[in-house]
Amino acid sequence: MLRAPRGRPGAAFLWLAVAVRTMAGAPTVSLPELRSLLASGRARLIDVRSREEAAAGTIPGALNIPVSELESALQMEPAAFQALYSAEKPKLEEENLIFFCQMGRRGLQATQLAQGLGYTGARNYAGAYREWSQKED
Repeated sequence: MLRAPRGRPGAAFLWLAVAVRTMAGAPTVSLPELRSLLASGRARLIDVRSREEAAAGTIPGALNIPVSELESALQMEPAAFQALYSAEKPKLEEENLIFFCQMGRRGLQATQLAQGLGYTGARNYAGAYREWSQKED
């Protein structure tokens, strides 16, 4: 997990530059864009935090699939996915398949994994649940 250093001039800027670079390599979605996609029903949200984290609070409408289960879940037959997660399995060509976690790292990992499996619309909500809970509650 990236943590901003304290007490050194310029350290926060350097940390931000590293954090932005860490998010590079996977398409991201901002909070305003996420709000718009959710309002129009054009986003499919997957919370990749643990079941315990998700039970404590999540973005409304998100499906919880812990990152440790994600690869096998996305490779399941649709009927098995439906039986296990009580939801329709995302389609490979689904637009705006948005992954998020608490801080952004697992969401990035999930997005890259989904892209590797052929999910072309996979995106990471880089602000993660932390940003959502601070600005939406």
